[in-house]
Amino acid sequence: MSLEESQPEATTPAVEQTTEEELADLLGDLVVDRDDHKNAPAFVIRPDTVQETLSTLRDEAGFDHLSCLSAQEYGDRYESIYHLKKYADPTDEVSIVVPTPSDRPVSQSAEPVFRTADWHEREAYDLVGIEYEGHPDLRRILLPETWQGHPLSLDYDQNRPQIVTLRESRNPLQPDRRVSGEDDQETDTMLLNIGPHHPATHGVLHLNCILDGEQVAHVDPDIGYLHRCEEQMCQNGTYRYQIIPYSDRWDYTANIPNEWAVARAIEHLADLDVPEYADVLRTMSVELGRMLGHFLAVGTFALDVYGDFTAIFMYAVRDREKVQNIMEDLTGQRMMFYYFRLGGVVWDLPEPRDEFFEKVRDFLEELPPTLEEYHDLITGNEILQSRTVGTGVLPPEVAKDYGVTGPVARASGIDYDLRRDDPYGYYPELDWNVCVEDGCDNYSRLLVRLREVEESAKIVGQCIDLLEDWPEDERNIQSNVPRTLRPEDDTETYKAVEAAKGEMGIYVRADGTDSPARFKIRSPCFNNLHSLPEMSNGEYVPDLIASLGSLDIVLGSVDR
Repeated sequence: MSLEESQPEATTPAVEQTTEEELADLLGDLVVDRDDHKNAPAFVIRPDTVQETLSTLRDEAGFDHLSCLSAQEYGDRYESIYHLKKYADPTDEVSIVVPTPSDRPVSQSAEPVFRTADWHEREAYDLVGIEYEGHPDLRRILLPETWQGHPLSLDYDQNRPQIVTLRESRNPLQPDRRVSGEDDQETDTMLLNIGPHHPATHGVLHLNCILDGEQVAHVDPDIGYLHRCEEQMCQNGTYRYQIIPYSDRWDYTANIPNEWAVARAIEHLADLDVPEYADVLRTMSVELGRMLGHFLAVGTFALDVYGDFTAIFMYAVRDREKVQNIMEDLTGQRMMFYYFRLGGVVWDLPEPRDEFFEKVRDFLEELPPTLEEYHDLITGNEILQSRTVGTGVLPPEVAKDYGVTGPVARASGIDYDLRRDDPYGYYPELDWNVCVEDGCDNYSRLLVRLREVEESAKIVGQCIDLLEDWPEDERNIQSNVPRTLRPEDDTETYKAVEAAKGEMGIYVRADGTDSPARFKIRSPCFNNLHSLPEMSNGEYVPDLIASLGSLDIVLGSVDR
């Protein structure tokens, strides 16, 4: 399939913004108080009205995207914040704040309204200690079931020894058992453990699969093997210099967009400006980072589907290396870039500038025939087509229910891209397209990523032209940022960027010191992996592996 044969870009219909007073009138007596969030109106509700409130906002106001759940403990209460958006207009936001008393942190589950709340509420229970009534499967998700305490609660004892008994693995050699199905008809089922191992699972992941014959009847992703409590590590760091470097470790395959997510949230929290020239540098570097991620995603996908290591995977690594060489010239690093600083970037282009421009343009000129080669070898491959077309189907409404974003969402026909829909950086000034496919399957997700490489190249080329002609005396790489940042007490915001995997969001609450009181990471990989059972139930095991590969997850981002 050639690039010209890809379907035309979809357009997003204009959606009227909902005012704060309209939301207050709509929710009526459900609202017991108002809160002050910098990014969105915030309404405080009782813990027993969560489902009614969220249903009203979804069905009557169009808030169909539960972007994130931020949970935290104060000195006198616990609090859950549901960050709601619209897929048609992510700038139309509302926050629903649910306080619960310290002696009984119990709140109604939002899972019956938004399926994505399943994993988010499990994480809030695991790390903070809030319980959610009506949740279908409230158990730990990142830590072992035997873990004592909740690491992000105020009274957590970090020195307490932990004993993991692993009772669930006491005897893997048990007699075969038959399980009675409906109408007392016996069915043969088998438990199949896939992982935990690293190769071909995109990180240390364990899939607990129940097979009915040769088909997947149920799959439960078991995560947490790489959990490092990154949120607490960020809370222990200072805004100015110590938080952004952590973000490079979350998604280490395409990590520089994570730096922008942190910078955007803190800059919004502290009212920091970014020079226009620095925005161009940021935009160029992030699009190069997006190509890093997509090249690796395409190569590992071919490896997952039909074991092509010598050709496709190595071709992808070859082209990724070219981008890494450019990024090394720009940032001084090949992996953990740390190029962003609050208010801008750390330095300008390397000298001599002409050599850098020539190197980037040479790469961009070689890219179109390279992409055609990928289409000839991958998308035109009959084996790959038979393994991916019509498998791993994720309908758009199901994808929205799980909060899926990025190429996974756009391959399901959801025209959602924060670079365009919630503009930041220099994106609004550039000519580029959002890549959307409507096949909803594994093949469509591959097509979207290949097309996005082409669009990223267009953006980088325009940035290079701008940077080359930029007047020397106006090349400001950083605004005037105080050496020590202390945003006002109880200032809070949620901001997100379009990373290679999807919506990377950050919630930050300040307490008047130079470190956050709460720092919440909304990982796109976390939400996208949650949708794997929907894509895999009823499929064969090889289709499950292909579906997992099509999600392009990184467990460092899932587990944090």
